[in-house]
Amino acid sequence: MHPIPKTASDFLSRIKNLLGQSADLNTAKASLSGVTCVIASIEGMASAQLTGELVLAPLARLAELAEGSGQKLFRLVTAEAFFTADIQQPATLEDASALMFSGFALLFVEGGGAAAFGVQGFDKKAVTEPTGEHNIMGSQEGFCEAIRSNVSLVRRRMKTPSLRLEMLKAGQSSNTDICLCYLAGRADSSMISDLKRRVKNVGLDTVLASGSLRPFLEEGSGVGLFSELAATERPDVVCARINEGRAALLIDGSPFALICPALFGDNFRTVDDACSKPCFVVLMRLVRYIAFFFAVMFPGIYVAVANYHPEMLTLKLLLNLTASERSTPYSLFVEMLIITVLLELMKEAAVRMPRAVGSAISIAGGLVIGDAAVKSGIISSPLLIIVGLTATASFVIPSLAQQSSVLRLVYICAGGTAGFFGIAAVSAMVMTNACASDSRGIPFTAPLLPFTKRAAAEVLIRKSPKKAAEEHSVITELRDP
Repeated sequence: MHPIPKTASDFLSRIKNLLGQSADLNTAKASLSGVTCVIASIEGMASAQLTGELVLAPLARLAELAEGSGQKLFRLVTAEAFFTADIQQPATLEDASALMFSGFALLFVEGGGAAAFGVQGFDKKAVTEPTGEHNIMGSQEGFCEAIRSNVSLVRRRMKTPSLRLEMLKAGQSSNTDICLCYLAGRADSSMISDLKRRVKNVGLDTVLASGSLRPFLEEGSGVGLFSELAATERPDVVCARINEGRAALLIDGSPFALICPALFGDNFRTVDDACSKPCFVVLMRLVRYIAFFFAVMFPGIYVAVANYHPEMLTLKLLLNLTASERSTPYSLFVEMLIITVLLELMKEAAVRMPRAVGSAISIAGGLVIGDAAVKSGIISSPLLIIVGLTATASFVIPSLAQQSSVLRLVYICAGGTAGFFGIAAVSAMVMTNACASDSRGIPFTAPLLPFTKRAAAEVLIRKSPKKAAEEHSVITELRDP
């Protein structure tokens, strides 16, 4: 660590050497009423207009009152001036450079010291509609890449002094800003302390996305099927989870917030549930659970029934399946594996390709290739129907898309090699893995396992607003005793 130099020339040379004569470092040196001052900022991070209006113009007026004393001018700037919202005094050159990288303009007054002014003016993406969590009646705002904008989206929805917004940093090279959001009095203090400790101890050089931070925040080994933290790009979801006593992490440069702890049932709750009639909510949540079952287990069950348990089918259906499979060169098990892998290939291509040609990929994959494969006898028609239904069902629960893809292949292999015995064995392993997962003492499968009577009904039934207002339930009530 290098302390702030005493002279303007020394300060200017050292800050340039520290940044390696960086091309985006803007510096200016001037004498105001006999006091030598240096202004430094990073191009594209600090606004030149704000720097002139909020720093340089008031500085020139205050210099006349300083009467040639650098110490008095610095005291006026830091103690009496109120022309910027955020003024900090870095103690070292490293602290000063870190502030400049965050959009601060650095002012050095010879004989006084250094002060940093928050005049951020970097380009950022505007607040837009969430891309992966659409809704009908809820908010249409989603997080963007600028952490200050994301913090304001949360604060705008939680106008309470109990909301705590604590800024942390992670990444030895990137020094990424991370905002920890929680409600004082509702969030567990031990969970908040643990999250702070884990963020500070992240061993990565760069933290560029929320996904890279997630393994360092989990208590387990991170090799399990389900994650201890949920991700969302909706500020209203973050506020709803914070109100339940959870904590959220906003990462600068990422439009996704991390929520701790995560529950399995959260994947089947949407923002529209709060705006819909209870009877419709029950129906939709039941549909989502059925869709998850179809997306994960249906192809494997189909292979198991056709190969090992044909007695479960009616005679007419069995004859139709036999006739369709007779014209294909591969076994049903191999066919299902091939078409499932092709489905994942087309999904990945649709995601990675430019949007202008993304629709062409889906048309070519879903219509042209599928129709040609059936007509050429490579795959059977019933198999194509099942895979299409599976693909549609997997899009109902986008937050479990990764788990669905992995489990689908596992169930196909289990059903193709051991029939229902394999399906039952895989189901037991998946249930064991889910029940063994917990985050900060909250079981992942709560409130069903372990069973909590008051909260279990919320899995399928939406609690009435009046009842929810009376109970004020928090996540710590689900903690395993």
